[in-house]
Amino acid sequence: MRFERRYAWWAASAAAIALLLFWMIRPETVSVETAPAAVGPLAVTVGDEGQTRVRNRHVVTAPVSGRLDRIALQVGDPIRPGMVVARLLPLALDARSRQRAEAALAASRDLERSAAAAVGEARTGLEQARADRERAERLLTSGGIAPADVERLQRVERARERELDAAEGRAAAAAHEVEVARSALMAADPASAAGARGGGLSLTCPFGGRVLALPERSARTVAAGEPILEIGDPGDLEVVVDLLSADAVKVEPGMPMLLTGWGGDSALAGRVRRVEPSGFTKVSALGVEEQRVNVVGDLIAPPPSLGDRFRVDVRIVLWEADSVLRVPSSALFRRGSGWALFVVEDGRARERPVTIGHESQTEAEVVKGIASGDRIIRHPTDQVRDGVRVSDTSVPR
Repeated sequence: MRFERRYAWWAASAAAIALLLFWMIRPETVSVETAPAAVGPLAVTVGDEGQTRVRNRHVVTAPVSGRLDRIALQVGDPIRPGMVVARLLPLALDARSRQRAEAALAASRDLERSAAAAVGEARTGLEQARADRERAERLLTSGGIAPADVERLQRVERARERELDAAEGRAAAAAHEVEVARSALMAADPASAAGARGGGLSLTCPFGGRVLALPERSARTVAAGEPILEIGDPGDLEVVVDLLSADAVKVEPGMPMLLTGWGGDSALAGRVRRVEPSGFTKVSALGVEEQRVNVVGDLIAPPPSLGDRFRVDVRIVLWEADSVLRVPSSALFRRGSGWALFVVEDGRARERPVTIGHESQTEAEVVKGIASGDRIIRHPTDQVRDGVRVSDTSVPR
């Protein structure tokens, strides 16, 4: 009996020691979070915070020094072409001011001729773009040209149409400047000045739109060239975003733009029109000097609630595809000169070298190395090694 009790005690002790040894030398298990390698769409974008702005902004200025009457208009009021926006009682001109007014009239006439020539050049460019597009559409029916080339020529035609509209607007503004300069010169004539003192000069606007800015509504004395109000069409908007120069060199006219953060539920579509050729220095929030470049784009269908100088988040699509094998970017790590990741197989982590294609901010395209459906470790730590036992803590989706 005593022997049996002693045997049972030794057996229990041996079992406890064996359990302790097993606990000490058991394989380490690391908790990881996984995600499946899946086939789906992927887009590579660059962007930053930008703003909308009226495409054609016109500033009405005082042609001569004088007494400006109180302006009855308010910001947002509609403006018709040829509408009187302000009245100015000019001061009599001395000999020197008269010479300056004559020079201003001559300069404005030169600008008018230059604007008229630009209109003719823009019209010729539109006619050529339209002919190229029509020729390409005829070739498309016979298979002599790719659809992408036809779409490119259609975008070129739309761009030429906008250039013609802008050139015509500048020509109308130049003609208006001639009339303003001629009216200003009338103040040099004592007889005309007497008539001006009776009724003053009527400042008109050759464009339609709305009042965008009004520095001061009260009556006051203004100097020649002082801004009185800004006018533009809030429905004709463009978007501008300043990018790092290293990102701007990747952007080309015609690339799609996505606008978010403007206050609506859906993203707005746009297209890059121009990458400005000159950069500028901008200090970041961290105090770092950065070289930035303005990228200007067109909104395809701007909502009526969007106005001038509204904030937007702009993303420019550099590349996109509808069906690629993608993994989280956080799963990748460097291995030599290439990339690698961990795949979970039979409860263990297995290192796989992979070939990476395009990369977005959160995902990367895998060209070679894994298959669709493989479980990828999303955030491998230094505890994850090839062959280590792992437990998946991911929440099933």
